Amino acid sequence: MIHPFPQAGEYQPAVEARTRGSEYAVLLDRVRRAGLLRRRPLSSSLRIAVNGIALAAGWAVFALVGDSWWQLLTAVFLAVSFTQLGFLGHDAGHQQIFRTRRANDLVGLVHGNLAIGLGYGWWVDKHRRHHAHPNQEGLDPDISGEVIVFTSTQARARQRVGAFLAHHQAVFLIPLMLLEGINLHVASARALVRPGCPRRGREASLLFLHLAAYLAVVFVVLSPGKALVFMAVHQGLFGLYLGCSFAPNHKGMPILARDDASDFLRRQVLTARNVSGGPVIGLLLGGLNYQIEHHLFPSMPRTALRRARPIVRAYCAEIGLPYAETTLFASYRQALGYVRRIGRVAGRPPHPQTP
Repeated sequence: MIHPFPQAGEYQPAVEARTRGSEYAVLLDRVRRAGLLRRRPLSSSLRIAVNGIALAAGWAVFALVGDSWWQLLTAVFLAVSFTQLGFLGHDAGHQQIFRTRRANDLVGLVHGNLAIGLGYGWWVDKHRRHHAHPNQEGLDPDISGEVIVFTSTQARARQRVGAFLAHHQAVFLIPLMLLEGINLHVASARALVRPGCPRRGREASLLFLHLAAYLAVVFVVLSPGKALVFMAVHQGLFGLYLGCSFAPNHKGMPILARDDASDFLRRQVLTARNVSGGPVIGLLLGGLNYQIEHHLFPSMPRTALRRARPIVRAYCAEIGLPYAETTLFASYRQALGYVRRIGRVAGRPPHPQTP
């Protein structure tokens, strides 16, 4: 069984909040009374239809253009289309779209495994752990330090080539993002061979169908050389767009120790960053620009996050809790600056303890 995200208010940390004067419970009540936790299946269905039409149009243009270098423009369009479909899979994974888990999971499987070749079940499990422990060392899989180091401990553990790469990781960040799409495809496939993988047959069948159809269409329409270049551009930009969409959310925000005992409200707010910019930024980032609200209420529909923002921001000011929000490019500067600073300590021994 795919591990689902809890519904809003079902997190155990909501119980933790009651030990601090029911702060999260108060905020949850205000948001619920504003009607922001109700799903909006009609608007979500419209978004699904528009993105499905865009994907079909992209592949139709690909077939019509034929064996031409103009297909690199099609690759750019399809990279954007794939990322937007990924955002819909993200919404489905959080049970934001429909009332029933079966309907949401169906949307996730179709958009993830079949449409863009990313394992829905694997991603939901990984993302669930991130939401439970955002930016918490040793618990958040998004800061595991396998490629990019996010803590001084991870950086100092690197030696030789690893230390060199970590030391210059700010320079390598964009090239690594270009490989993120391929990395996600590989991770999705590897998850299927692990013991106890849920829904292995269904997920594997859809991933295989995607891969077979993708390669068949590309190599039937394009010559081998053009096909390889097309896939490199398409998958590279797909990974870059995903990376640029997720980087502003937590990178450069406080890292919590493994034994940190912060309550749910503070853990989610202090480690997240919102991105200002209105509807255009919201469309480009799939609603992830309202990261604080999304982490506080994971099953809240994407379209309601904008309306929840002033409620959450006012409440944070009321209880003296810092609320981080900045522009898109400022968020990139902060994230890149943090990655650069951490990378500089790679390979260095820890500072001696002062008696």
